[in-house]
Amino acid sequence: MIPILNLTRQYESLQAELSQAVTQVAAGGVYILGENVKKFEEEMAAWLGVKHVVGCASGTDALYLALKALKIGTDNNKPGYNYMVDEVITTAFTFVATSESIIHAGAKPVFVDVDPETYNLDAEQVEAAITPNTKAIMPVHLYGQPCDMAALKAIADKHKLAIIEDCAQAVGAKFDGKSVGGIGDIGCFSFFPSKNLGAMGDAGMATTNDDELAARLRMLRVHGSRQRYYHEESGLNSRLDEIQAAALRIKLKHIASWNERRREVAAYYNDLLKPLSATLQTPVIAEQCLPVFHQYTVKLKLANAPGDQKETRNDLQKKMLDAGVQTMIYYPVPQYRQQSHAFLNLPHNGFLPVTEAVCDQVLSLPMFPEITKEEQETVVEALKKALETLPVAAI
Repeated sequence: MIPILNLTRQYESLQAELSQAVTQVAAGGVYILGENVKKFEEEMAAWLGVKHVVGCASGTDALYLALKALKIGTDNNKPGYNYMVDEVITTAFTFVATSESIIHAGAKPVFVDVDPETYNLDAEQVEAAITPNTKAIMPVHLYGQPCDMAALKAIADKHKLAIIEDCAQAVGAKFDGKSVGGIGDIGCFSFFPSKNLGAMGDAGMATTNDDELAARLRMLRVHGSRQRYYHEESGLNSRLDEIQAAALRIKLKHIASWNERRREVAAYYNDLLKPLSATLQTPVIAEQCLPVFHQYTVKLKLANAPGDQKETRNDLQKKMLDAGVQTMIYYPVPQYRQQSHAFLNLPHNGFLPVTEAVCDQVLSLPMFPEITKEEQETVVEALKKALETLPVAAI
C-alpha cells in the first residue's frame, strides 16, 4: 500500500535525536513554556523573517487568538456587544478550523468563492463582499500555495482591514520572496503531525511583526494574564509544551530541504501526468508564488452531470485503493454546508459555484518527502487504469 502520507519514514531518520530531546525535557522537569519554547520561537522567527513568533497549543487556537488579539468579535469587556456583528471574509474551501475560529470568536464568517485554478480566495470577490461590518480578511494558503497577497493587501489597506493568514498548510511558502505569515497582520500555523513541519501531537503558533499584537497574543494564550494570577481579559490555556517545541526544533533544521523535496516530487508527478492533461488538471502555480506542496491535488475533468461528479470521483478513489494506492479528498464539503454552520442559513446549492465544483472534482495523491520515484510511477499507473473505466473528458 502506498499511503497518502508516511510519517514513519521521517521518524526513522530522526529517531535518535527525537528520543534524546524528549528524554532531556522529561529529566529537566520544565514542561510548559520553558527554554525549548523560547528557542523555537526565536529560531522560527529568524527562519521566516518575522519579528515575533508566539507558540500555542494548535493551529485552531492560533486563529482564535489572532482574532481576539485584533479585538474582532464579541468583546467580553463590553457588556451588551452584539454577537456576530463583526464580519471576517474567508473561503469555504478549507478545513473547518478556519471558519470555526471566527464563530468561536463571536464574529461572522463571510464566504466568497475561490479561483478555479489555484483554489485560493478570489480577490475581486473579496472586495465585493466588504460591508461596514467587515473587520478582517482571512485567506487560506491552501495545499501550500500562497494566495495573491499583493491583491489582498491592497484591498485591506484601502478599506482599513486586518489580514489574518491561515498558514496551516504552508510553512515555508513564499509570495514575492516573503514568507507567508509575515505579510498580513498575523499569521497562524498548525504543527499537526501530518503538516510539512509536524509535531508529535497538537501544536501551533502565531506570527506578527507588530509588538503590541505580539504582547496581546502572549497574554491571551495564558488566560489573559501578563502577571501571574492577574487576568486582564478572558483568554485561553493555549501554551506550546516543551516536548513539542523540542521536537519541532529538530525538525526545523530539515524543513527547507523537505519542502524542496516536495517541489521535486510535484514536478515529477507533473511530468508523469502530462499524457492525462485531457482528463485532469495538475496544480497551477500562480505568479510570484513559491509553494510547498502540503498536498499534491489534481482536479478531474468530469464529463458527467455535476450531480454525479462526486460519485464518479469516489469510484475512482475506490479503484485506486483496490490497486494499493491511498488518495484523499481535501475537501468534500463547503463549510456553509456543514451541519455545524447551519445556523448561518446560507444556501446549500449554487451559493459559491466554483467552490462547489472543486469540492466534487479534487483528488490528492500521495505526497511526502520520502516517497520514491518508483512509488510515484505506481500511483500514476493506478490512476491511469482507474480513469480508463470512468466518464472523464476534456472540458
